[in-house]
Amino acid sequence: MRKRDHNVLTNAASLLVCGLLAGVVVAAAAFPAVAMSGLAAKAGAETFDKLPSELTVKKAPQISYLYASDGKTPLATMYDENRRDVKLKDVSPLMQKAIIAAEDHDFYKHNGVDMKGIARAFVNNSSGAASQQGASTLTMQYVRLAISYSADHPQDVVAATEDTPARKLKEMRYAMQIDRDLSKDEILERYLNIAAFGNGAYGIFAASQTYFGKHPKDLKLEEAALLAGMVKAPTAFDPTTVSGKPQALDRRNYIIKNMVELGTVTPAEAAAATAAPLVVKGKRAPNGCVDTNKKDNWGFFCDYFYRWWMSQEAFGATTYDRERRLKSGGYHIVTSLDVQAQRGAQKAVLRSQPVSSTKAAMVAGVEPGTGRVRALAVNRVFKLDNPEKPQNKLSSDPRKRAKKLRGTVPNTTNPLLTGGGDIKGYQAGSTFKIFTIVAALEKGIPLQYTINSEKQFKSEYIIQRGSPAACAGTHFYCPTNASDSMVGPHNMWSAFGSSVNTYFVPLQQRVGAENVVAAAKKLGITFRTQEDLDLEKGAHQWGAFTLGVSQTTPMELANAYATLAADGKYCEPIPVQEIRDQDGKKLDIANPRCKQVVATEVARAAVDAARCPVGDNSKTSQCRGRTAPNVRGVVGHPVAGKSGTTDSEKSASLVAMTKQLSVAGIMADPDWPQTNQKMGHNEKGGINAPVYETLRDAMKGKEKIDFVAPNGKSITGDQRPIPDVKCQSVETARSRIKGAGFEVAVDNTKVASSCPAGTVARTSPEGRAVKGGLVVLELSSGAAGGDTGGNTGGNPGTGTGPGRPPGRPNG
Repeated sequence: MRKRDHNVLTNAASLLVCGLLAGVVVAAAAFPAVAMSGLAAKAGAETFDKLPSELTVKKAPQISYLYASDGKTPLATMYDENRRDVKLKDVSPLMQKAIIAAEDHDFYKHNGVDMKGIARAFVNNSSGAASQQGASTLTMQYVRLAISYSADHPQDVVAATEDTPARKLKEMRYAMQIDRDLSKDEILERYLNIAAFGNGAYGIFAASQTYFGKHPKDLKLEEAALLAGMVKAPTAFDPTTVSGKPQALDRRNYIIKNMVELGTVTPAEAAAATAAPLVVKGKRAPNGCVDTNKKDNWGFFCDYFYRWWMSQEAFGATTYDRERRLKSGGYHIVTSLDVQAQRGAQKAVLRSQPVSSTKAAMVAGVEPGTGRVRALAVNRVFKLDNPEKPQNKLSSDPRKRAKKLRGTVPNTTNPLLTGGGDIKGYQAGSTFKIFTIVAALEKGIPLQYTINSEKQFKSEYIIQRGSPAACAGTHFYCPTNASDSMVGPHNMWSAFGSSVNTYFVPLQQRVGAENVVAAAKKLGITFRTQEDLDLEKGAHQWGAFTLGVSQTTPMELANAYATLAADGKYCEPIPVQEIRDQDGKKLDIANPRCKQVVATEVARAAVDAARCPVGDNSKTSQCRGRTAPNVRGVVGHPVAGKSGTTDSEKSASLVAMTKQLSVAGIMADPDWPQTNQKMGHNEKGGINAPVYETLRDAMKGKEKIDFVAPNGKSITGDQRPIPDVKCQSVETARSRIKGAGFEVAVDNTKVASSCPAGTVARTSPEGRAVKGGLVVLELSSGAAGGDTGGNTGGNPGTGTGPGRPPGRPNG
């Protein structure tokens, strides 16, 4: 309907009458007890035409909707008021007619103020009738609501709704101006979108969903009349309560009767609607993460999204501002949650551990190249435990248990997977060795760099004397391996595949522990505990860092490896892929936030080493030993990753990734990190299966993309010639090779050779080796052999010697 040209005389008469009746009629209509009081007289003294007429209207709060990454699957709704504006054309005509029949019969006839209605209310209320009448038009009601929603201070809200003649006069003045500025249909649309309908439903869209589970364009007559009847008193006419249902039914039928009298429905239509039973099919809209999809346990992801939003300054200067924006801004948010990956992850963690277990099987999936968090799953229920009827067990921490404090099993809203609050993270064990590889490669140390890995390595790192990790009688950190079979020469491929501690601690020592810590930080590892923060300050002495003694979270760990899968491009973890405001404008804040933190060739070389532990390899890989060999077969795609275990197996971890998704899992006890339980890997209930099953399910139907193998110096490094020491004594050979810039080890296993027994038969590798790398002297048994003599008969430049099964070298 177009804006109407109002009759000048009609408007003038209205103004005159309003001015004359301001102190008497208005007061009597609204407040009969004070019709002749001084308050009414004071109101009448105010000059009506000097009242403000320009009403500033802010948009009423709108509900924000969250969806999974497909843009269709509902994830959550968040609101202060459940409201979503709709156009009048999307509202059933029956609803439009019903609200007019309920609130303002002459809506299309008056100019915002119904003078006949004011006079009628004045006469009725002055007569002492039991039923008091009001004189507010639908337009005046809209004005009152608009002022409340546009108020900047709580006192303004009170002023907009207080029962005073002054307020009534302002409403009338504003209503007349709005009636001039807007068409009747525009006013009706705004009113329907702002009115309260009870049960947390504001506006006709929310009301239709809440009570009938349908769109407002689909409302039937009896449904429209019921909703129209509720705006007068949503609580009294609440059809979901025992006391409200009969009153709601009576008012519904009363409005249908009015519609017949107004000629908007036929008597037959009215009879059928009146005979229809009052059935409420909808339900109150879920609000927040606790009310999100419970079947698939998406609350932990929703909570991560909420915490992320609350940290973004783009949504406001304070956390209060940011929360108000989220819960009233009417955003359409497509999150990064991948339904296929999330459901696979949730099933996998529950197959590993039941929700009743104190062991938390935690899995996070992050997309390389974007940082989008695709899955967050744990064998817990995202729920606040009921303090009156608690379900949670007493804490597994003996100190807390003694105080009768409850833990997080099975219900919790703690950010177990992403960290925050009391959740500082978990030790991830040998998965941290990847950071030593990165730091070494950045220093020019190649994958073929060989170290003679001893049974126990005496480092230069100083720790407390008498510590279990110290060499006997010293204050030096002295790590050992999980197995004696790891002793011998290793390069990065074999050391990472077998997880050789006495390779990585000396490698870290040569690179500089502070550089390894810096590499981890570049890849997204943060330090939350005071102990870690203190150790970071003296990072050059953090000897055990490469073995994963720092606290981290599954999400950080997944993203660190994802950075390498993305050729060194770090992307901030992010839970969204698109955010649109209520006007449909796309916000840039949802875009990936990425930067190159590691050289491409370094990242590719690190990934090449990481293919060994999980049963994969490239054409250049020299894998020997695999800690999680079945991952490649289960996932069915090219994979890389690493497992990790801490001392006494208090936590266990695994990372497995493709080019499209990095999945990290950690099993630990969040309530008691010093648990006396063992957290396993491959056995039933271990952490490996949840990780590779999540990755398998997430990758179903997706393209198989291979990692790009490294080349050049990242493999071979700076190759130098090895002196010819054939048939020389061990002492002479050692001196010459050390003088050429290599480290030396002796393999006591004798080989057949034409050289005298006990002299050097050959070196491994032969011909050339990495500068500063290890050269192993193989000794002759004295028996004639088929060697060709010298050290030139091997494969110069490949350094393949240390890739063979090791003997028992000594230093």
